[in-house]
Amino acid sequence: MTQVTLEEGVVERLRADFGARAVTPDDNDYETARAVWNGTVDARPAIVARCKSTADVQSVVRLARQTGLPLAVRGGGHNVAGFGTIDGGIVLDLSPMRSVEVDPAKRLAVVGGGATLGDLDRATQEHGLVAPMGVVSKTGVAGLTLSGGLGWLRRKHGLSIDNLLAAEVVTADGEIRRAGEGKGEDADLLWALRGGGGNFGVVTSFTFQLHPLGPDVWLTFVLYSLDDAHEVLLGQDRLMRAATEEIAPIAVLGRVPAVEDFPAELHHAPFAGVLAVYVGPPAEGESATAALRQLAEPLADLSGAMPWVDAQQLLDADYPDGGRYYWKSANLPALSEQVVDVLVDHANRAPADHSTIDLWFNGGAIAEVAETATAFGNRDALYLVGVEANWENAADDEANVAWARALLADLEPHGSRGIYLNFAGTPEEAAAAVRAGHTESYERLTALKARYDPENLFRHNQNIPPAGP
Repeated sequence: MTQVTLEEGVVERLRADFGARAVTPDDNDYETARAVWNGTVDARPAIVARCKSTADVQSVVRLARQTGLPLAVRGGGHNVAGFGTIDGGIVLDLSPMRSVEVDPAKRLAVVGGGATLGDLDRATQEHGLVAPMGVVSKTGVAGLTLSGGLGWLRRKHGLSIDNLLAAEVVTADGEIRRAGEGKGEDADLLWALRGGGGNFGVVTSFTFQLHPLGPDVWLTFVLYSLDDAHEVLLGQDRLMRAATEEIAPIAVLGRVPAVEDFPAELHHAPFAGVLAVYVGPPAEGESATAALRQLAEPLADLSGAMPWVDAQQLLDADYPDGGRYYWKSANLPALSEQVVDVLVDHANRAPADHSTIDLWFNGGAIAEVAETATAFGNRDALYLVGVEANWENAADDEANVAWARALLADLEPHGSRGIYLNFAGTPEEAAAAVRAGHTESYERLTALKARYDPENLFRHNQNIPPAGP
């Protein structure tokens, strides 16, 4: 880890021009302030700057430019690669900025840059509305959105970025810009934010389009034996090709957790599961998804109607703070017997009981957006394979990382291309994969990076280098 001696007066200058806390290693709450969700990430920043306002953000950005200290931006702190912290630099912590303002008449939400999905869901559900977001409530809205945003609503309402209408952004020069498509707004900056990651500035607020849903939804949650994986995965594939866009399942290969929800005799048993939220009335969802619950003889079926906010928290317990995580991904054009063979083989060989292989069936509204309409690439891929190595002990790091990498290598001959940049492995792997993640939009992104951040101040992310002269 990098040990940094700060230039005399740096912290004092920040605190004098700063409305929130500037936490340094000498402070009692430093260990809490520097911690992020992924336990494999153990960085020691020189300063954790907890911003309460856009003016605070401007002060921190300017300080980073003046001092030359490397800068990391933290929203929810849930980035699996650990981009929300940095050794020896400044962490611009947005977590105090968690406001959510809902306009139910216009179906809009203005969301602070430090808000989590749970913050957003609670506020919007007061009005029977939702924003298309992810599937774990503790995730930060900012990080999830800026690299795409996949969730239960993706086939009906698209990605999070497809519902992003505007944003307030502090760019590398410390100025405030309004990204949007309205009069006086910056349409190029909005285009870049829609999938370009944190490369173009610090987003202090997002404006999202909302959609009616809830308070109750139908959740399909059924586990089958892994021995039936071919029938389950290929059967789901056939059903989904004829299904409505209200259904966007995630098939999961893993092992039954040892929790009260499942009989003790099933604990640690290998499974092939199907999870989906129906985007519509629960009664319709029960009938529309019935065939997904009859693909084989279930080990367990926890399907039923529940509040949307509960459905959004259903997977939270699987991702505790401080657990060890390494996630990779690949897009696939289709599912085949051979691909299922690869997935089942690696599911059986996972070194940790908590690890999963997730198959996101996409298409629908995602694929209806033109490839270059946003900076998000590979919209035509029908499947995203998410490989989640999740474990507890540092001694097991090497085995779990090797497992995830081996699975992705074995998928390559089956047409895998590009990745989902929120599941990009280590920071080094994310940087290497950026071009494949953006495909046709990469050159435009580098040109816009040169406009908004020519010195690459915002580089601790899925980085897009600025185009040269």
